[in-house]
Amino acid sequence: MPLLQIPRFALFPRKVNIMQSDVKLDTLGYFCPMPIILTSKKIKELDLGQVLEVVSDDEGIKKDMPAWCETTGHQMVGMEEEQATSGLIYKAFVKKTK
Repeated sequence: MPLLQIPRFALFPRKVNIMQSDVKLDTLGYFCPMPIILTSKKIKELDLGQVLEVVSDDEGIKKDMPAWCETTGHQMVGMEEEQATSGLIYKAFVKKTK
């Protein structure tokens, strides 16, 4: 009787992003206020309804991005945290609404 073969991906699942985005903005290595400043510039390039994914290693983004969205009228769609070898990575998802 042959041994049961288990696919490798079943043993070592990949990290799957739950949120979907149209454009990704890498702000790794930048700290407050730069991720917000770069987000403000980048979101102007998007069409209404598009979602911007802002990738940051600055924990401050967890408070700063929702506050910025409330101030500017854009919609905070979600936030994800991912463990990387260098530390936590934060992914903020912002929908352009105006």
